[in-house]
Amino acid sequence: MLIAAVCVLLLVATTVLHYEVLRLLSFWLMRFAIQRRAKLLVVIFGTFTSHALQVLLYAFGYMALAEGFHLGKLTGGTSTFTDYLYFSAETYTSLGFGDLIPVGPLRLVAGVETLNGLLLIGWSASYIYISMERFWTGTDGSDR
Repeated sequence: MLIAAVCVLLLVATTVLHYEVLRLLSFWLMRFAIQRRAKLLVVIFGTFTSHALQVLLYAFGYMALAEGFHLGKLTGGTSTFTDYLYFSAETYTSLGFGDLIPVGPLRLVAGVETLNGLLLIGWSASYIYISMERFWTGTDGSDR
């Protein structure tokens, strides 16, 4: 039950975080007096930062479940925060090297993180594409 609650909590937290980052990017980019093409760099770095924070949230979740509640572990590593962070990044992006493997209930969190990461990365790709159309072609209403 705790694993399911943590999965839902991480899913909601990362989705809301991503939504808020994209919302704030949209709000502030329409008000910045910078070149349109420079706005695209802000979009890229903003979405990257959002994803990095989401990976970090999942890493804390893995560590709390494994070290605090003893609900699984990662095999193949030393169980340091760096291992949890690396595994989270690998899972979120669905890279899946396989050098660190979740055991026990952590497997469910890994599956949820992969699906969550794929959806949020797709959302970012769509947002970046729309931003490129707006800022690259000059349909944002600015003179720059």
